[in-house]
Amino acid sequence: MISKPVTPLEESVEAPEDLKLWEVSADRDFALALHGGAGGRIAELADGRRRDFEAGLSRAYRAGEEILRSGGSALDAVCAAVEVMEDDPLFNAGRGAALTADGEAELDAAVMTGDGHAGAIAASRYARNPVRLARAVMERSEHLLLVAPPAELVAGWDLSVVTPEYFVTEARRQQLVRLQDRLVTGPRHGTVGAVARDTGGRIAAATSTGGMSNQSAGRVGDTPIIGAGTYARDGLAAISCTGHGEAFIRGVVAYDIAARIRYLGSGPAEAVTATFQNELSGRDSSGGLVCVDASGRIVVAHNSPSMFAAYPNKGKLIIHT
Repeated sequence: MISKPVTPLEESVEAPEDLKLWEVSADRDFALALHGGAGGRIAELADGRRRDFEAGLSRAYRAGEEILRSGGSALDAVCAAVEVMEDDPLFNAGRGAALTADGEAELDAAVMTGDGHAGAIAASRYARNPVRLARAVMERSEHLLLVAPPAELVAGWDLSVVTPEYFVTEARRQQLVRLQDRLVTGPRHGTVGAVARDTGGRIAAATSTGGMSNQSAGRVGDTPIIGAGTYARDGLAAISCTGHGEAFIRGVVAYDIAARIRYLGSGPAEAVTATFQNELSGRDSSGGLVCVDASGRIVVAHNSPSMFAAYPNKGKLIIHT
């Protein structure tokens, strides 16, 4: 694990003491970075599972990388990477997602491309892969955000339909019981996401989550809110976030980073650092993100105790668990 930034921050930026940041310069004609959530493993999945988490992150990264290496689009790459994590019950997205106080899974997801197109869903219960449904909203409807999309819509778009029980795992049931009995105070949130730049210079971001364990039914976090947890704009950056969703919404965190790059001329590391200082660390909120700029530079950052992440550096895949 890298313990300090690959590229030093500019002197004008005063980094928060709790911020951990890695910046990697572009060394290929495409770039990909992903996160598997901030906050670390929940107690029910902690013992002896580190290698499983590393393997899951590696599979997700390779799925996206294969598309980019063959000349595929950034959008296809980020969706493929996220879909792998949605299918892996270790991560808080898709199967194995966090449960609401009612014991149900309500899933959120969003995708955005650098040309300004976006799609998102909230409180989804029937699409096996929420990221696919978010993409379908973008590509097959006149809307941007759909809440509680019905099974008939999912089937009508030829996406895989499952029952709500498919998403519920025993580990998440146990976590919910322990939270409600106040027997544990560990991480409650987590999100998966990916950002990419393809060989054509296009960028995209995708994010998917089950939200916070024991959250109120109907609660929606930052993931499907464009500009809060997910954002992409050509010439600037693509960003996918994870953490305390309410804080990311209040700070419009993903857009704030892009705006600093656009209007202040900040580099991505400087922009991420300033946003964390002003909107997260300075407000006692935690989380993390992955970012890729128009040139392919990657920034991975978090002020939470830990964050799952995967990104390349000098020909090697770096995995944080």
